[in-house]
Amino acid sequence: MENIQRNKKELIGLIVSDKMDKSVVVQVERFVQHKIYKKYLKQYKKYHAHDEKNECQIGDEVKIIETRPLSKKKRFRVLEIVKKAV
Repeated sequence: MENIQRNKKELIGLIVSDKMDKSVVVQVERFVQHKIYKKYLKQYKKYHAHDEKNECQIGDEVKIIETRPLSKKKRFRVLEIVKKAV
């Protein structure tokens, strides 16, 4: 059978920590409009993601995808590195 992905979240974010083995912390930024003042605000959320090859570094921009629970906090895995840190 084909590997079919159904309704899995794909997020793009910045790596803020790579101190763990085979794990990274990715900070995802999104814009939300204030209900009353209609101003757009930045909101951030951190996700723990699985990095099988330990190839990600702090400052890299990565795409993560939702997966089955891999540990207590890890629910995402790194799909690809969009942009490497300078």
